[in-house]
Amino acid sequence: RKTFILAENTQLVLPQRQQGRETFYNSNSIRQHHQIMKPQTKSLRPFIGSKDFNISRNFYLDLGFKENIISDSFSYFETGSIGFYLQAAYVKDWIENTMLFLEVENVDNYWEELIAADLLGKYESVRLVPVRQMDWGKECFIHDPSGILWHIGEFNK
Repeated sequence: RKTFILAENTQLVLPQRQQGRETFYNSNSIRQHHQIMKPQTKSLRPFIGSKDFNISRNFYLDLGFKENIISDSFSYFETGSIGFYLQAAYVKDWIENTMLFLEVENVDNYWEELIAADLLGKYESVRLVPVRQMDWGKECFIHDPSGILWHIGEFNK
């Protein structure tokens, strides 16, 4: 059996044909006919690229991440229970469309630490966008040396 987890009212086209036409299934009919997975997940570790691997490595070290070197062009960066893989791979469209959201306890404190780290003075292409109040909480933004956009956020309590 195949398992599909979909939001309510989402349609999925399966590669099944009935009388020469595609069959559409909505999320409710899939839930009724298929078992729902119950994964035992431990972590989510995205892979991100870099324009200059060594500059990006130093940037993430300055942000307080711990580096675990896997090879001369591939590292795992972690802080607390989260992490990501940094690789010496640059595909402009991929990098410029990569966004990550990092949830923090206090975004105002995180912002102050970003300013104190002098990232703008150390890295030519880094950009910072100050904290904004949103209806769901607060966030600020960091563009890393390659152009990857990090949302740094704190949800309302």
